[in-house]
Amino acid sequence: MTTDRTEIDRDWWRGCVIYQIYPRSFQDSNADGIGDLRGIVDRMPYLASLGVDAIWVSPFYTSPMKDFGYDISDFCDVDPMFGTLADFDALVAAANDHGLKVMIDLVLSHTSDQHAWFTASRASREGPYADWYVWADPKEDGTPPNNWLSFFGGSAWQWDSRREQYFLHNFLTSQPDLNLHSEAVQSALLGVVRFWLDRGVHGFRLDTVNFYFNDKDLRDNPPLPKDQRNAILAPSVNPYNYQSHIHSKNQPENLEFLKRLRALLDEYPGTTTLGEIGDAERGLELIGTYTEGAELLHMCYAFDFLAQEPLSAARVAEVLYKADHLTKGGWVAWAFSNHDVMRHATRWNLSPAAQRLCATLLLCLPGSACFYQGEELGLEEADLAFEDIRDPYGREFWPEYKGRDGCRTPMVWTGTERNGGFTTGDPWLPISPHHLRHAVDVQESEPGAMLHHYRRALAFRATHPALRTGMLDGVYVYGDVLHFRTVSPEETLYCAFNLSDTPSAHNLPSGTWETIGQELGAVSVSHDGLLHMGPWQICIARQQAEVY
Repeated sequence: MTTDRTEIDRDWWRGCVIYQIYPRSFQDSNADGIGDLRGIVDRMPYLASLGVDAIWVSPFYTSPMKDFGYDISDFCDVDPMFGTLADFDALVAAANDHGLKVMIDLVLSHTSDQHAWFTASRASREGPYADWYVWADPKEDGTPPNNWLSFFGGSAWQWDSRREQYFLHNFLTSQPDLNLHSEAVQSALLGVVRFWLDRGVHGFRLDTVNFYFNDKDLRDNPPLPKDQRNAILAPSVNPYNYQSHIHSKNQPENLEFLKRLRALLDEYPGTTTLGEIGDAERGLELIGTYTEGAELLHMCYAFDFLAQEPLSAARVAEVLYKADHLTKGGWVAWAFSNHDVMRHATRWNLSPAAQRLCATLLLCLPGSACFYQGEELGLEEADLAFEDIRDPYGREFWPEYKGRDGCRTPMVWTGTERNGGFTTGDPWLPISPHHLRHAVDVQESEPGAMLHHYRRALAFRATHPALRTGMLDGVYVYGDVLHFRTVSPEETLYCAFNLSDTPSAHNLPSGTWETIGQELGAVSVSHDGLLHMGPWQICIARQQAEVY
């Protein structure tokens, strides 16, 4: 299957809005309790009605599902639980018919231990696949070759009795890391990318894109001072936070491979890359490095707003300031929620008014934006019992950390059905009764519902170039109010967000301003020169040309 790309805008990704679909929890079409590709096809009219530019589909490849699809055993096929390649082709066709682009989640740093490549690699130290994974001899006392830690806890090395060597796994022991220092591995992975480009995808969300290479000399990571540890990427109970991972990831060789990847995508006009950079210490700095110029990734998304830390005006201003200075020439995609973190409505304990402000803020930030299925419904984190937890991360660190299943429970389409219209079978994760009141059909009939606010905010963003491709200007904080301007050749917009329960009044920037965004609840610019804002209110104004 090929797609005619001659009429595609090469830069559609600049300022785009991407909707993330976790396929096993989106829509079940065959009553087995697991969402599938046909289910996504069935819900394509809903996705188009939101006003997003693209959908990002989390892994659906053949997999033993130890990490729910992020452990791939065949990069070029669909796991039977999700359907077939024909179903995927139908998904791409349906998306195209509805004016949506399709991005797929691609995991290039590791495979499942059931992948044929790993089976061949562990069979012999001399075979053609011998160096396709990161193998190392033990130290003289039999212990692992260095001190690297796994993201899932414990050593990043697993002993293999067949080769009498350790193999590297930055994640589960069943997810061995590929050796991208091997030219053969790089070529094989680029072949996977081409396979999906030829099937018509418009881009890739690249999982753990900064983990592709490790230090060839396998040097120990240094300890991370206690005052620098944080739990953006891993729970505080995880010893992974105790190291500075300067040798196990973020290697300079990564840039040369990303250039090869970008050159391949450039053969397919209108395709794009969205990198996931997993690094709590240097995230924004690496985004700047990985997206600078026209030879590397198109965009990467930041983890700063996926953290537990509350979304205060000062916090947002700090992140925007750092992003502006560290990502010059690059491109950031912002997100408040995804499939790996607690839903932000719960994480930040947001009222409905605060959720509306956050939706508008996300869609006003300069750059691109991602939001996660159910976010547009105002879904909170589901509270699951231990016996319902399927996530290996949650089972490992329970009860201090309950894992990622609370944000992965199925979408709720109808409020009157026990399983919310997701399935007629037994869902793979239980559906929270509290979610049913937020179901799509319930909100469709309520003009003031969260769903309609997202649609209005998306439509508003689409009509204002300064919000899609504008440059950030003049970020400052007054009390609990965040202010910034975003400037494009077509317009200059002033945005203010009161991120608190406290009313505020302050001066507007100099110039003549016209209030816009009233459909989003934006307050009007007053005639007394002051901007009066109630709790969780916003103001968006467009600068008018001076008349002399």
